Amino acid sequence: MSEAQGTLLVVSAHAGDFVWRAGGAIASAAMRGDRAVVACLSYGERGESASQWLQGKDLDEIKEIRRGEAEAAASALGAEIEFLDLGDYPLVESRDAVVKLVDLYRRVQPTVVLTHTLRDPYNGDHPAAARMALEARILAQAIGVPNGDGSTPTKEQIIGAPPVFFFEPHQPEQCDFTPNVLLDITDAFPRKRAAMECLPAQKHMWSYYTDLAVRRGVQVKRNAGPNLGLPHDTMGEAYMRHLPQVTSVLS
Repeated sequence: MSEAQGTLLVVSAHAGDFVWRAGGAIASAAMRGDRAVVACLSYGERGESASQWLQGKDLDEIKEIRRGEAEAAASALGAEIEFLDLGDYPLVESRDAVVKLVDLYRRVQPTVVLTHTLRDPYNGDHPAAARMALEARILAQAIGVPNGDGSTPTKEQIIGAPPVFFFEPHQPEQCDFTPNVLLDITDAFPRKRAAMECLPAQKHMWSYYTDLAVRRGVQVKRNAGPNLGLPHDTMGEAYMRHLPQVTSVLS
């Protein structure tokens, strides 16, 4: 992922996914002065809010709670956040949803896109989000594809070809996730931890993703080349690049 100034777009199926899986990348982008935008396709109101349902809260109350938590987490990371409110369990793929994402791509003009893996046998919402994110990315490049209001896009609205990275799923081995990009998030991890703590409904995830950052940090050090002097407490996140890297220099 380039360190040049740009815009990071994260397409997240639920209100917490972007924090656990990509919080370090988001915070790192914000810390170096890039724009970071999170698109939450749902609030995770049905599948990830068991404690609120058990307390007898209704759907609208739960949505409001999850929205507030996600907004606080995004703020802790230094990101903007938008909610498409498409529903979860299931998150249904639709033409309308893709059109909304096309409009978002054209408005945000991302230089990097992060989203879920295309396989996750434990949660169909995740690959559904990934498929829509990838389809919208392609359509947003075509001037012949109208905007959501039916207008023809301007030359300035057409996006380029931002690289896409899949962030690490909760059970990577079952999702055919083999990381080929390791991101050093050591400086950004305090922001990620603060964002995680904005999600008390999933408190059991705090230690899991802290421990994962430690393990990925070990791999960052092992793959970073000799004599870089990375600190003992290096923290990391893992990603899979979806499309080929274009470069004039192998490094």
